[in-house]
Amino acid sequence: MADELAEDLIGDLESPATPADPFEAITDEESTKEALERLRADATVRGERQDATRSFWRELPILVIVALVVAVLIKTFLVQAFYIPSGSMEETLAIGDRVMVNKLSYVFGSPDRGDVVVFDNPSHQSDDESLLGALVRHVGESLGVSSPDSALIKRVIAVGGETIEIVDNRVLVNGTPIDEPYLEGDINMPKFGPLEVPEGFVFVMGDNRSRGGSHDSRAFGPIPEGDIIGRAFVKVWPPSRWGGL
Repeated sequence: MADELAEDLIGDLESPATPADPFEAITDEESTKEALERLRADATVRGERQDATRSFWRELPILVIVALVVAVLIKTFLVQAFYIPSGSMEETLAIGDRVMVNKLSYVFGSPDRGDVVVFDNPSHQSDDESLLGALVRHVGESLGVSSPDSALIKRVIAVGGETIEIVDNRVLVNGTPIDEPYLEGDINMPKFGPLEVPEGFVFVMGDNRSRGGSHDSRAFGPIPEGDIIGRAFVKVWPPSRWGGL
């Protein structure tokens, strides 16, 4: 009898347990499937994240190149940041200021007296530069960290058909003194003119005149309107000097 009981106990241990609830096995099986599905989903998400990270680093150089190309195109055709390298426009513009120049200002119009314009320097001698040097220069000019050596920034004082003259430290246009509220302090200017500005040209001067700090049309003459790069319309740096022109 004891041997039979022992054999029954050993058989119970070796045989799988039968759940008291007939639905328990189904529930356990479903939980296992759900766990497997969650693991598969987590693995998929991790894989997608890794793929996205690898894709970003592969695409980053292309994005940088595209951004640089866009910056150069904007600088070439629309708006350019211009760094002020000298004191010829003080006190309006100080050395180190940065201004934005609108290159479309004179596409459908002409410059007016008082406009602050950037134009090709008539005295500049062009030098040969490498392709890499040109690219670096364009990027620097696009970001406003440098300015082209071939450009100057001055104020339009007289336009084509007008006669300009400087008498007793006053600028006269067509014989009438003009109002120049942008000048500060006592102004000491040598006598000049009279000079008639040809049609299609403008006469430009810097705002810094008392100390002879402006190399302008008094030295190199009127400039063709076609040499004007654009009109400076706002100071953007430093923030403390932000404002329109």
